[in-house]
Amino acid sequence: MATFMNPKKLLIAVALLLVIVLFFWLDLGRFLTLDALKENRQALLAYYAGHVAVTVAAFMAIYIIQTALSLPGAAIMSLAAGAIFGPWWGTLYAMIAATIGATCAFLVTRYLLHDAVTHKFGTRLEGLNRELEQRGFNYLLFLRLVPIFPFFLINLAAGLTRLPLRTFVLGTAIGIIPGGFVYVNAGASLATITSLSGIASPRVLGSFALLGLFALVPTIYQKFKSR
Repeated sequence: MATFMNPKKLLIAVALLLVIVLFFWLDLGRFLTLDALKENRQALLAYYAGHVAVTVAAFMAIYIIQTALSLPGAAIMSLAAGAIFGPWWGTLYAMIAATIGATCAFLVTRYLLHDAVTHKFGTRLEGLNRELEQRGFNYLLFLRLVPIFPFFLINLAAGLTRLPLRTFVLGTAIGIIPGGFVYVNAGASLATITSLSGIASPRVLGSFALLGLFALVPTIYQKFKSR
């Protein structure tokens, strides 16, 4: 028998879908490009100098919405954080906003889709859920450190499991620091950047992979010990 979403969930889903449609219909993505950031940097710095709190609040609000709705532009937002606030404050603001946005995406996915997915794939997800409940922090930390899967996809996939919220928040907050700092620090030297692909060099990606492997060491040890 088919299961239907209750009216409250349906209303939330429609509202979120409307925001996403408006984003693409109004072509707001044109403001989240490297060229647009370079062109408007001086104006943003001037506004920030006279309106510190408003600029920080607006930046974080935009970053949270972008991340929560899995919209394009995350890399540009991190660059903007460095270009406007500098590497240290920029990293702090960007990491807080990204963590809050990812948590919102996680909760929305769990709230809107969890029951339907569990009803259809419950038995197939049991093994994954068991691993995430027992060693979820290490797995999540590995996924955040090593850019194998897109950031937004991890948010959505985790929301479909029984991964505890506190584990998701902690793993996300810690795991995105290295990669976030690379982009924010690059944004502080915005004039030298010619493309987004040149920011994360093979050496940097290799360092992330090494950090990710260290995150998996406790999990690998527990599996070896249990055998």
